[in-house]
Amino acid sequence: MSEAKKQVKVTQIGSPIGRPDYQRQTLIGLGLNKRHRSRVLEDTPSVRGMIAKVAHLVVVEEVA
Repeated sequence: MSEAKKQVKVTQIGSPIGRPDYQRQTLIGLGLNKRHRSRVLEDTPSVRGMIAKVAHLVVVEEVA
């Protein structure tokens, strides 16, 4: 029996314009490039770390 992998929905709410380059690259790494776009990603420590770097630019929701 396989475990269901936890997932999170990440929605970009802020613009990377005027932000440091590492924040822009982190958004690209999460698969985001425009405001109000969302991605459903696996809830892993690396994804959580990326979210933490740009927490002021994204909204995170748990996916059941």
